[in-house]
Amino acid sequence: MSYLDRLKEIKKGEIASLYLLCGTESYLIEDIIHKVTNAALSPEEQEMNLLRFDMSEQPVDLAVEEAYTFPFMGGRKVVIIKDAYFLTAQKRKEKIEHDIAKLTYYAEHPPEETTLIVAAPYEKLDERKKAVKQLRKNGKVLEAKPLQNQELRKWLDEKAVELQVTLEYEAKDKLLTLVGDNLLMLTSEMNKLAAHAGEERVINAEAVSSLVARSLEQDIFALVDFVVKNRVSESMRIYRDLIKQKEAPLKILALMVRQFRILFQVKQLVQQGYGEKMIASRLKLHPFAVKLASKQAKEFNNKTLLHLLDELAELDHRIKTGKVEEELGVELFLLAGNEREKRGVK
Repeated sequence: MSYLDRLKEIKKGEIASLYLLCGTESYLIEDIIHKVTNAALSPEEQEMNLLRFDMSEQPVDLAVEEAYTFPFMGGRKVVIIKDAYFLTAQKRKEKIEHDIAKLTYYAEHPPEETTLIVAAPYEKLDERKKAVKQLRKNGKVLEAKPLQNQELRKWLDEKAVELQVTLEYEAKDKLLTLVGDNLLMLTSEMNKLAAHAGEERVINAEAVSSLVARSLEQDIFALVDFVVKNRVSESMRIYRDLIKQKEAPLKILALMVRQFRILFQVKQLVQQGYGEKMIASRLKLHPFAVKLASKQAKEFNNKTLLHLLDELAELDHRIKTGKVEEELGVELFLLAGNEREKRGVK
């Protein structure tokens, strides 16, 4: 089940006795652990009835034994098993010996007074293992995968409610464009925006533009956009800002080439009838990055993109063979936008 579905259950007070949290999006796993713990135990109860076990340092059977023990002063107990790598097919040379059979038996008969959370932050579990089968059968499962576009938007809405602010639609778009799908960074930026929301508690696009720093990836995205549109002054402004930030010209050049290739590949696949999810899988990109590239690529034709890729390949060769200094070479490429416009390269 998805993160948002699990979140709804927790908000309703539906706390299970057993959870299996797996997948590569560690932020979602940590967030569910935090929310389950806070819903199950008060801050005072957590001091005595919240226990964490790291499987790289402690045996799983110790955690299971603790999970069977009655909570201090009655009530409920939460036991967290971190990094349950033994649920995957990978083999580690660890000194710790784990009696996984005890975890399997526990998953078959979980006591009601304890909430056991098993966190395995890996892309795939070994579904052949009996412990995995029993955890899936009797526990609440979270598949912590990167959120898709609509899920990201719902996640931001949830975060806004949590921070007691209103996030306007345009502000949400701007925030996702600047930050992307990094949940840790989005959380940090939302906290900052909420702190500056004022008495009205509203976050608008203007606030996002002024308070959220542009990432290197976003600067390159905008730079490429201006290059293709022959907007020389805007592309030069971004380039000079990146140089001031000590970004190497050759790195900027390489990132531009990468973005142009992504635009060309996305455009080709869209024309062949591929959907965004299929394109993301084929190009090994996040769906949100494909969505942005697809939107941007609509404005450009294949001839322009190929022409610019050829120019950049030639520039890379000239820089690496010492025919032109790297910072000047990239600058001349950007300034050539005026010539391209005269020649009708759009």
